[in-house]
Amino acid sequence: MKLTPIDILIICAYLASTIVIGLLLKKRAQKDKTAYMLGGNKLPWYMLGLSNASGMFDISGTMWLVTLAFVYGLKSIWIPWLWPVFNQIFLMVFLSIWLRRSNATTGAEWIGTRFGSGKDGKLSHGVVIVFALISCLGFLAYGFIGLGKFVEIFIPWEIVSPYIPFEVAPQYVAHMYGIVFTLFAMFYAILGGMTSIVWADVIQYTIMTISAIVIGVIAMNALSVHPLNVPDGWMNPFFGVRLDMNWTGIIDEVNDKIASDGYSLFSIFFSMMLFKGILVSAAGPAPNYDMQKILSTKSPKDAAKMSGFVSVVLMPTRYFMITGFAVLGLVFYDQLDLMVGGRIDFEQILPSAISQFVPVGMMGLLLAGLLAAFMSTFAGTLNAAQAYIVNDVYIKYIKPNASRKQVSRTNYISGIVVVAISIVFGIFALDVNSILQWIVSALWGSYMAANILKWYWWRFNGSGFFWGMVSGIIPALIFPSVFDTLDLYYFPLILVISLAGCLIGTYTSPPTDEETLKNFYKNVRPWGFWKPIHDKVVAEDPSFRKNADFRRDMFNILVGIIAQTALVIFPIYIVLKKMLPLSISIAIIVVCFIIMKKTWWDRLPDERPAAK
Repeated sequence: MKLTPIDILIICAYLASTIVIGLLLKKRAQKDKTAYMLGGNKLPWYMLGLSNASGMFDISGTMWLVTLAFVYGLKSIWIPWLWPVFNQIFLMVFLSIWLRRSNATTGAEWIGTRFGSGKDGKLSHGVVIVFALISCLGFLAYGFIGLGKFVEIFIPWEIVSPYIPFEVAPQYVAHMYGIVFTLFAMFYAILGGMTSIVWADVIQYTIMTISAIVIGVIAMNALSVHPLNVPDGWMNPFFGVRLDMNWTGIIDEVNDKIASDGYSLFSIFFSMMLFKGILVSAAGPAPNYDMQKILSTKSPKDAAKMSGFVSVVLMPTRYFMITGFAVLGLVFYDQLDLMVGGRIDFEQILPSAISQFVPVGMMGLLLAGLLAAFMSTFAGTLNAAQAYIVNDVYIKYIKPNASRKQVSRTNYISGIVVVAISIVFGIFALDVNSILQWIVSALWGSYMAANILKWYWWRFNGSGFFWGMVSGIIPALIFPSVFDTLDLYYFPLILVISLAGCLIGTYTSPPTDEETLKNFYKNVRPWGFWKPIHDKVVAEDPSFRKNADFRRDMFNILVGIIAQTALVIFPIYIVLKKMLPLSISIAIIVVCFIIMKKTWWDRLPDERPAAK
């Protein structure tokens, strides 16, 4: 075992503190469904922003990003656009405001404000629940795999196996560890609801920030003694038609990794990624923990601030740590243990580097932070899944007058069931990258068309939403077993099929009820193709003014994406000790922040959400 008693004590102390938080806030969470799911809409925006950033600072994602930085160098800053990371800018500029104005509890409840409560509204409501649960299960399985791989390197199976009454194949050891720690995390996640999740996340973010600084400094000290041997292009964030990064004679195995990732034609990959990313961002947040944090804010103004704050507190800290680990992995590659099941697994760079280079005590703090990061992502995602099951299925269709005790019991039961199913999903997944690619490319391709049209086109109705989602979800579940290629490359096909379903469903059924459309338009105030509804609203209320902020919003998105990218790259230059590009990136950040202060922050709406 790599851990010392001091490290183990630190980890246990952290885990105990999260349980104490859950126990202390348990009664507050049981007050009502809003208290459990949304923290009673009383949490400050900056705490929710830290919590959201903490949830994104997860083990699986960090392992993946360290691998990308190791293999692709500065070009790796673009690959997370697969998510896309810049969706936070769209949320910050306008979509969080629109979403929070609904005063809904979940994304499925929000759908009722757009499509009403008739037949079409019920269809759209049902399909959102299905998508939300599939998405949550995918994220839970993704975290489950990453956690297991992470723990495996610190607690070798040969130490544990004598105490286990059954055999576990080498390829399933990580899954076994994942199950154990997932069950522990489940207890905390279902105990205290959103408020306890946020408080635990703030502690976790503090630990991770300290750890990131330590790792970055260790890497910088290593670079003072050892040269960094990387191929041409590794230090350059810009790219041509092809990646053209050859690791031959340096670390030959990395060439196989690049080939398997499918990123060699980098300009095509980037174009597809950018196209998909803009559409996904314009569709708004998927129904997961990110949406729940937006709905938990006090007001639309706070929702926008929270979404903007995420990039500011997440990117510099996370990439200082990521670059530190990548540099340590490159400098001391021969000392890393990357063999898993008889093959090299580059996703083991992070845990292997921790075991080799992090000092006693600091290792315990770092491991506690990364375990907490798993718990943060897990807890937030599980909370979202519970919210859909309890609020949008149990209370809406099964027991509308459920007592507080019945709601609490259903929360606990639904949490246990969701975790059990996600474990099964995780066991059948190959690795972190495979499930990540499926989530961000195939599954979100099915989500895109219907959720873009719901915001910007008045004629789009609940039937179109239902058939658009269904016609996208089905191929998203089938195509991975049919196409032997990167999921990103068949997402356009899923998008076209889904768009066809949207249009056919919309034009084969009547428009949404006029009163529902007018209420939605007056409350949310979106820009887009709403003229017929706008004219009817103005006829009733001549003082109503339409949203004319489209051009300003697009400008703010452009400036915001530039600023976010600079926030990603400047900590990389700090670790690599590249002073000139560091100075340029900081100057870009300062200029962008000054612009955004005048064009975004000073113009945020000062309003309260509509009453339920």
